[in-house]
Amino acid sequence: MFLIANDTTMLLIWFGIIIIAAVIEASTMNLSSIWFSAGGVVSLIIAAIWPGSVFIQIVVFLVVSSLLLFEVRPTFKNYLQKNDIKTNSDKLIGKIAICSKAFANGERGEVKIEGKIWTAISNEEIKLNDKVEVLSIEGVKLVVRKPE
Repeated sequence: MFLIANDTTMLLIWFGIIIIAAVIEASTMNLSSIWFSAGGVVSLIIAAIWPGSVFIQIVVFLVVSSLLLFEVRPTFKNYLQKNDIKTNSDKLIGKIAICSKAFANGERGEVKIEGKIWTAISNEEIKLNDKVEVLSIEGVKLVVRKPE
């Protein structure tokens, strides 16, 4: 059973949900919480024009938020991924490099790939002239490991 709340309380609750979800979205930027802000806006409007409809407000909030989350979010995610700017260094991921300066676990060393020397890091010890696979790029460092 729902708690009976007066109209002003429900307006404040929906406003709070809108703000909290927006703040969470702003801090994570993963397009998950913003849809709850939108659901809160719709419920806030219902609370303002139809006082005493707490059950309907909650149902509308859940339906609108869920629909936006599961139907609109994938479209936005695809759109944002298309706008990623690829650099030429992305082509290095998955390729094999040769260690030109040995390094221990968690330390920096150097590897040579496609004729260029890169700073590299790894979670394992890499010896001079070892072959390594490029896993990812963090800033200007290659994250590498010994190939399996």
